[in-house]
Amino acid sequence: MTALPAGLADLANDYDVLLSDVWGVIHNGRESFPDACAALARFRAERGPVVLISNSPRPAWDVVAQLDSLGVPREAWSAFVTSGDATRALLAGHAPGPVWTIGPERTGGLYEGLGLTFSDADAAAFVAVTGPDDDEVEGPEDYRERLTGPAKRGLPMICANPDRVVQRGDKLIYCGGALADVYKELGGQVLMAGKPYAPIYDLSLAEAARLLGRDVDTARVLCIGDGIHTDVQGAQLQGLDCLFVARGIHGEAAMGPDGALSAPAVGALLAAEGVKARYAMADLVW
Repeated sequence: MTALPAGLADLANDYDVLLSDVWGVIHNGRESFPDACAALARFRAERGPVVLISNSPRPAWDVVAQLDSLGVPREAWSAFVTSGDATRALLAGHAPGPVWTIGPERTGGLYEGLGLTFSDADAAAFVAVTGPDDDEVEGPEDYRERLTGPAKRGLPMICANPDRVVQRGDKLIYCGGALADVYKELGGQVLMAGKPYAPIYDLSLAEAARLLGRDVDTARVLCIGDGIHTDVQGAQLQGLDCLFVARGIHGEAAMGPDGALSAPAVGALLAAEGVKARYAMADLVW
């Protein structure tokens, strides 16, 4: 049974480290969530490190400015690890390529300094995806025809963002994971390092150990996130406790008729995907 605490304060004394998701928990791509940011800042001030663990395909250094622009205070986090950080090792292992890339120009920092060469799909040795080229208007089906040839030729795809969708303002937009699903349907091989896969957790726990100045007791690590297939499943695969932020990308699916978080609805939502979370809250608050 998933417990429904009133706020993070109910749990804080049981944990030394938070691994918190970003998009959907502390901002929606357009604005930050002040109560969530305040909760993380208070945990950091009173309990221990807060490591932001994001499936952004960009290296962490390239995303900090976005957090600042959205009003996420620096006091709310101690370190920042992204899927892009974890994916760079996969990309380096396939250098020099050439690689055919799919994704918006803003994600180009992912490839810097890795010794890769670039080509079109016909000349490529592998495919790298950060998301649709224009995620405001494009979805995975716009890429099915273009991905068919590389999949038939057996080219591996490295997907730097396992998320299928994220919420931008009041709109859901497609991410790299949705394109990876199409590639798998076409028979292609997909490699990923972000949530729910182990490499991003290994990096995040290493950051936590550095901040603590000692080894991390994983029984005292709490993961926070709104993605069932990424945050909740990832925590479960790593044997870590999870606080599921139910109102994120899943909207009102976990709410009862009165608009409040419903334990039966949360249980049904998680059970339908074969995962469990120790705790759930509608939104992250202290």
